[in-house]
Amino acid sequence: MSKHTLRRRTMLQGCGVALGLPLLDCMGSESIATNRPKRLCAVYFPYGVVIRKPEETEAAKWNWFPNGKGTDFQFNPGHQSLAPLQQDVTVFGGMSHPNGRKMDGHDTADTWLTAAELTGGKLQNSVSIDQLVAMRHGHKTRFSSLVMSTDGGVGEPTRSSTLSFGRNGEPIPAINKPRLIYDRFFGHDAASAKQQRRQLQSSKKMLDLVLDHSRSLQRQLGKHDQRKLDEYLQSVRQIEQQVEQSEKWLHVPKPQVNATDLKLDADDSTPGELIRTMYDLMFLALQTDSTRAATYQIGNMNGATSIAGKFPQLLGFANKMHALAHGARKGVKGAEDLGRWDQFLTEQLARFLNRLKSTPEGDGTLLDHTMVLYGSSNSHTHNNTNYPLLLSGGQRLGLKHGQYLTMDSSVPLSNLFVTMLNRLDTPVDRFVDSTSEIETIL
Repeated sequence: MSKHTLRRRTMLQGCGVALGLPLLDCMGSESIATNRPKRLCAVYFPYGVVIRKPEETEAAKWNWFPNGKGTDFQFNPGHQSLAPLQQDVTVFGGMSHPNGRKMDGHDTADTWLTAAELTGGKLQNSVSIDQLVAMRHGHKTRFSSLVMSTDGGVGEPTRSSTLSFGRNGEPIPAINKPRLIYDRFFGHDAASAKQQRRQLQSSKKMLDLVLDHSRSLQRQLGKHDQRKLDEYLQSVRQIEQQVEQSEKWLHVPKPQVNATDLKLDADDSTPGELIRTMYDLMFLALQTDSTRAATYQIGNMNGATSIAGKFPQLLGFANKMHALAHGARKGVKGAEDLGRWDQFLTEQLARFLNRLKSTPEGDGTLLDHTMVLYGSSNSHTHNNTNYPLLLSGGQRLGLKHGQYLTMDSSVPLSNLFVTMLNRLDTPVDRFVDSTSEIETIL
């Protein structure tokens, strides 16, 4: 019998049940390569890391950045959980956002994925890279993006509780409750589905009224007010698009996932379980192709008021998150205290990356088709240069890893963003202050 190939589009048109099928080998290698999801995941931690001089031998053991350079590098003892993944990661040193260097050390979480500028005491924010991916690919999935943080909501300007910002720089509220995320992405309650349908219908009516009223109002306004109203209407239209997208997926069953090991009631009193569960939910959302853009802010830069600030103490480490960062430059003990917290966070990241790597997908793994950016917008004690950054995955998207790259400080972090976006089928010529791509990871 001759081997036939089958277009995925043909299957989707020919049989409704085929909607739930994965990409099959008989669909042809060209179709598989074209349709394979390309994903972005970004995880942020606040307050920087341990950076001590090599001659401070005992303290330098806890340095976040590796020893060596290029392909000849070694992780320090605190990051040995990443050693088995060395060929799957690139560590960057030296890069930051030039706009961020002018800002107070507490302000830069807002700009980590946006490269925005603080002028006249006001943040002139722009769209975040995850939302560019969501705008490009969000119509293909049930949810255009997954935005998570420990603190939830949006927080305060320059002390945000979200990494994600929309088309006009508006903060996108983050979810911080695992059960809410699970119910939204994977819940199968029939009553909830009926309620969601009623809510969507109600939302559509309300949006129609707002748009109709705004059109009549616009004719009565001056030019300055018209511009302000236009910005507002763009946000309304984004909500309208989200409602329309939700309606399209109402009749498509949510994916079945195994929730046995998920700690859905974890909260800020059980930080270890909470962080692991948030990573697990992010993994499931990507694995089921429920979204292709996800962000997770482990803690914000709002000092003592951040919910995540107490996590190290609750887990048995020496101090609260903010105090650990300030003490990291004081003696061997200070470096070790922050280093052990960094070690814990790195272990959670390594667990997540290993789950992605151990999940086959097409001609590789889930990690091969997912870019995972991990890092902070401080180097140490609120210093806004030399961000600690790690990029993993995306090797079937054109990236190569297994290296520690120390970049010149003149290279803006936006160069990395442009390089990533262009491999995520979200083509951009430039992003904010970018100057070129970073060819050493291609």
